[in-house]
Amino acid sequence: MRRSAPTLALCLAALSLTALTACTAPDTEPPPAPAGLTAQAGSATSVHVMWEAAAGRDGVIGYQVFEAGHMVRELPAEKTMVDIAGLAPQTGYTFTVRAKDAAGNLSGPGPAARVTTPAAKAEDLKAPTTPATTTARATGPGSARVSWTAATDDTGVTAYDVYQGGVRIHTAGPTESDTALTGLQPDTVYTFTVRARDGADNSSPDGPAVDVTTPPASGDGPGTAPAAFTATASPGAVTLTWTAPDTGRETTEYELYVNGLPTTVIQFGAGAVPSGRAEHRLTVAEPAGTVWAVKLRARLPDGNWGSFSAERRITLVA
Repeated sequence: MRRSAPTLALCLAALSLTALTACTAPDTEPPPAPAGLTAQAGSATSVHVMWEAAAGRDGVIGYQVFEAGHMVRELPAEKTMVDIAGLAPQTGYTFTVRAKDAAGNLSGPGPAARVTTPAAKAEDLKAPTTPATTTARATGPGSARVSWTAATDDTGVTAYDVYQGGVRIHTAGPTESDTALTGLQPDTVYTFTVRARDGADNSSPDGPAVDVTTPPASGDGPGTAPAAFTATASPGAVTLTWTAPDTGRETTEYELYVNGLPTTVIQFGAGAVPSGRAEHRLTVAEPAGTVWAVKLRARLPDGNWGSFSAERRITLVA
């Protein structure tokens, strides 16, 4: 039977698609095993597990955390640390982590991290002292090192917890006085605090906050985050001050976030753009005692928003 030209073309297209599909081999190659695995007891019943992020070219979409060969947590690719709770005191544990790609391939487990939880202190109700000082420095576009002074406790400090924006992001051992943080974003301001913890999970108050600005990634221009950002509450008002980023032009517009949400745009008119420190005063109607977490970012010359400043927590006053 003679086919028409359109029908013949459709048949050839179908044959070509079938051949292409047949030539595309399924992805069966597993990603590399996660490197840099560590496990640190945070208390008598919890362990903090951390590892290095996979390279972007590895196509990793998540990680599986195992204890003694049994999976205990599954995490997305952007998470490279986790706290495992509900453990037994004075018990040894062995953790491994495997990477998973989009095709479902799992990496090998890599070297294991072994840890023993300390004894429980059931009657211990006293928290450790606050770490007196905190320092930090960026070590690259995606990493930083945080240091602190030792705390004391009547039953002994078992861990130091590093917090960023009120969220615990890392746990270090009782004899450590600094730690490396990875997985950070380039050209971003981070505010870190450190708390000491004992075997009964009593935590000290936050030590002094310290800001770290990661440098732009290789090939990027200068940093775009407003620097030295401060927020001060006074009766019925909040005063914000900062130093404008060096974008090559005057920065006339900033977007203010309060408690994680965009709240207002601060604009400086022609002839009113500050040449050094910028200041803006907000009138507030919320009741005294309300807690705000504030940060801002600048409108760049290309029209995009830059990176955020450090975040400041303040309590409104009457």
